[in-house]
Amino acid sequence: MIQALRGMKDILSPDNERFEFIIETASRIAKRYGYQYIETPLLEETALFKRSVGESSDIVGKEMYQFIDKGGHDVCLRPEGTAGVVRAFIQNKLDKKGGINRFFYYGPMFRYERPQKGRLREFHQFGCESFGETSVYEDFTIILMIKDIFDALGIGYRIKINSLGCPECMPGYRENLIKHLQDIQDGLCEDCQRRIETNPIRVLDCKVEACQNLLKESPVIVENLCEECDSDFNKLIEMLKSHNLPFELDSKLVRGLDYYTRTAFEFVSDEIGAQSAIAGGGRYNRLVEFLDGKPTPAVGFALGIERIIELVKMPEAKRDGLYLGIMEPEAINTILKLAHIQRQNQKVYTEYNKKSLKAHLKAADRLGVKKCAIIGEDELKAGEIWVKDLETKEEKRIAINQFN
Repeated sequence: MIQALRGMKDILSPDNERFEFIIETASRIAKRYGYQYIETPLLEETALFKRSVGESSDIVGKEMYQFIDKGGHDVCLRPEGTAGVVRAFIQNKLDKKGGINRFFYYGPMFRYERPQKGRLREFHQFGCESFGETSVYEDFTIILMIKDIFDALGIGYRIKINSLGCPECMPGYRENLIKHLQDIQDGLCEDCQRRIETNPIRVLDCKVEACQNLLKESPVIVENLCEECDSDFNKLIEMLKSHNLPFELDSKLVRGLDYYTRTAFEFVSDEIGAQSAIAGGGRYNRLVEFLDGKPTPAVGFALGIERIIELVKMPEAKRDGLYLGIMEPEAINTILKLAHIQRQNQKVYTEYNKKSLKAHLKAADRLGVKKCAIIGEDELKAGEIWVKDLETKEEKRIAINQFN
């Protein structure tokens, strides 16, 4: 028997209902914040992610589904959503038009990593990207949007924030960090030793406990910010406080992608174990320029659907829809006509086979419909249909041409 590949799974009941609820809820809230839907391809040129995510990142170095296609092109399945949206933004010349552009998206991403709870090789994200707004108030507004999404889904969270500085303040910090890392280099893991040369700030993101212990005395980014970055970061902190949002400063929070600048944040949950991040994002003011577009400030986030699917508090199920059944085979055409009419306004289940009234009621109850409507021998002769409201238990026979 052929089975799904390791780290990839089917989405069936009851997860399918939770999955749809997450997408519908997040999309509705994003639209309220002025975001419009965008769809980008699953398959992109590998160079897109090498230039944006960064060749020193684990995603590019170890985890991409990369191959040469039949045309000889180096392509890969997208490992994250932001780079593709930025590519679409530039390709469609939106960077030249100026103004504010806000997009939301959802769909599958692919990373070849060790599967574990809430972390698969094919996983799904919901994300938002905002282009053209320099103000830190946009960063805060995105954090508020994520808050609204998680509140609507009934998920508890804490917020971690940091600032990664800008091209003005980062070089001095980078120099201080490299000096510190060289002093403790012998105790660092192999990946961290390599990153000292390629991208030293990524060392802070290492999950190896021995490395984290050595990094406790490392220089702190927020203590090395330029005046503008420091002012924006303090504004963000004040706004979080004024809205009573639960947050903490995390000087080791650098995210796993090379394109972040200034604001970086994560939403974490204590309900999913060690891998506690359920959403994350930040500002990436230089990424559009890196991908050959006109310099454009940008900020965004993504949340992992598999990461939160078990945490979602679903609304109380309500009976919904109609069940149509027959007790006489001759009634099938009538039922099919009624089903087509009723489907213009509601969900309809149709049972084509002759069954007893008890069997029909049992099936209707199992499907969670509000009404069960049956045509038996007597109803067929009288041009009527028997209807039972499964909430109120009210029963009645009405003329078929008056059924609604």
